[in-house]
Amino acid sequence: MNHERSHETTVAEELVAEGRMPHEPGGSVRAALANAMVGMKKQYYGRGPTAAKAWILDDYVFVAMEGGLTRNEETLLDDGKEHLVRSYRLSFQETMSQTTVAAVEELVGRKVLTYHSQIMFGPTRSFEIFVLEPAANGRG
Repeated sequence: MNHERSHETTVAEELVAEGRMPHEPGGSVRAALANAMVGMKKQYYGRGPTAAKAWILDDYVFVAMEGGLTRNEETLLDDGKEHLVRSYRLSFQETMSQTTVAAVEELVGRKVLTYHSQIMFGPTRSFEIFVLEPAANGRG
């Protein structure tokens, strides 16, 4: 994938073009969200989660992912350096927040007010949490 997107191409469109999101009828927004998060992890970390699931409830989007650590992260965990892996992952997600938020906004059609990422180990799970601007009709 070209790392320099044209101003006309969105993050979500690029992921669709790469076959990472369902684009045919019946492809749900929740599946698209899960696949977009996995696709971004694969693109930017070089390895992505092995499974993902997304939920949308009112003004909240929650994505849970399984696995996806790189070999060097697994080595650090084996050496008891969980804090280093977590610190790096969270710092990198802060750097990626604009890209991540833009993809969610495109998929759900609503503005993201705030975003938080978290990772835990044993088993490895990562979570992306988004708070959406309230829907115009007052309902999510």
